[in-house]
Amino acid sequence: MIIADLTLNRLNEARRRTEGMVHRTPLLHSQTLSDRIGAPVWLKCENLQKTGAFKVRGALNRLLTLSDEERARGVSTVSAGNHAQAVAWAATSAGVSSTVVMMEHASPTKVRASREYGAEVILHGDASAAFHKVQEVSDERGLTFVHPFDDADVVAGHASCGLEILEDLPETGTIVVPVGGGGLSSSIAAAAALSGTEVDVWGVEPTGADAMHASFSAGQAVQIDQVNTVADGLGPPMAGAINYEILSQHARGIVLVEDSEIVSAMMLLLVRTKLLAEPSGAAGLAALLQGKIEVDKERPVVIVISGGNADLDQLARLIQGEAC
Repeated sequence: MIIADLTLNRLNEARRRTEGMVHRTPLLHSQTLSDRIGAPVWLKCENLQKTGAFKVRGALNRLLTLSDEERARGVSTVSAGNHAQAVAWAATSAGVSSTVVMMEHASPTKVRASREYGAEVILHGDASAAFHKVQEVSDERGLTFVHPFDDADVVAGHASCGLEILEDLPETGTIVVPVGGGGLSSSIAAAAALSGTEVDVWGVEPTGADAMHASFSAGQAVQIDQVNTVADGLGPPMAGAINYEILSQHARGIVLVEDSEIVSAMMLLLVRTKLLAEPSGAAGLAALLQGKIEVDKERPVVIVISGGNADLDQLARLIQGEAC
């Protein structure tokens, strides 16, 4: 079986390639969330991954597939933050130079971390402008562009997250995944389908960054005109073509949540599970708390906490706003 140029063998090869360099993150049960949602709830803690987010899985796999010539020239990418950190860390680990273009309003915490991991960081415009800038820089310098989501090697690398879930909890009935461009959600949908398991995979987007939801309505991957969400990691201005192809065939659907619902879920995670998720990482829980996803109450529900790189100044403002 082949899905968007992916096979189970390719997913397993990517997993073996990165084994020992990325964490097998814990899958933790929460009785509090189970009681609230009405089904057994487990949390896949990618907030405890290297660099604080799932992104390192795909970035590292892509870096390890570079040719010698590509390694010598270096790589580039564009990101709101988590993919930038992942590429910076993976490139440095592989002995490759990296240049990342980030939005001018990117989290200072993520900008600083990307530099500390070894990348040259260029701050430029909004998300759309940053995508144009990275292409310009890549062409000028001869860099290999590592796409943050619309790349088969990146998706294959991310799929280890889904494979771990299916191994650790084979009775899983539903997996809920935050969606930006669709890299993680499509990888988990592919892992489930290629493994032959009966699992419902749902994606969750903010209403202010609904590119994949809009793509489902349009019947093809689309770009949106404006992004406005507290969840910066879910804010690409477009859905990935590969990612849309996989999700449209193998996911149950994409649901939307409000920023206020994301913040409430983020605070609940922090208070009741002691897990720090950035807003992007709390989107899946937000959808379940709001009853936007129907689940089998007899089978486990896995919520992927996709990242924990919360900006502390933003976190303080969100906590204050939630308390008011």
